[in-house]
Amino acid sequence: MRNRIGWLSSRERQRQLSYLMELGLVGMLFVGIDRGNGGIVVNTGVALAVTQLPPLLERDYEIPMDPRLTLWITTAVFLHAFGAVGLPGSTTNLYRQVWWWDHMTHALSASLVAGAGYATVRAIDEHAEGVYLPRKFVSLFILLFVVAFGVLWEILEFAIALSAEAFGFDAVLTQYGLGDTMLDFVFNSIGALVVALWGGAYLTDVSGAIRERLDARSD
Repeated sequence: MRNRIGWLSSRERQRQLSYLMELGLVGMLFVGIDRGNGGIVVNTGVALAVTQLPPLLERDYEIPMDPRLTLWITTAVFLHAFGAVGLPGSTTNLYRQVWWWDHMTHALSASLVAGAGYATVRAIDEHAEGVYLPRKFVSLFILLFVVAFGVLWEILEFAIALSAEAFGFDAVLTQYGLGDTMLDFVFNSIGALVVALWGGAYLTDVSGAIRERLDARSD
């Protein structure tokens, strides 16, 4: 176990894992095209676009993206796309096959939303002289921010499901009912709480870079 943790703690290994998952997403995109499955194509296409955000932010906006953050982002979108594709030879996807898969991906996706909100709020707090945000308030704000985003996401899933049924095409996102929606909110909150409690350890450089850009614009 220690050897595995040491292997994953290497920045080079983290970059390699992110790169391998990106290649996996490209493969899943072709699987979706081969099957003629629009849901897989859209989900993997969006996931691939998201994996390009870290290098874009670092190159064009000078926001430092630690390999751990890149791996975090890539893992979240990879697992979501992989869940939509399913295991080779399987007739159904992992969202239907594995009961906890949807909960896991919701928690991971919510942690990304929470991370973006946390870094932005901390940057504003440090930039604006007249603004002071206590740590407890920031934690509460992150939780409410993720819950609000989750409500919008569930509405989007519901609208897409209705549109797919009305026009006779495969839904890109699937709505599994009210009980599933309530569980989604629970696991969204778990992802938000993790970031609210430990986000400062990993997002300090990001929030500092955003604060510097805000300072530069105000000068």
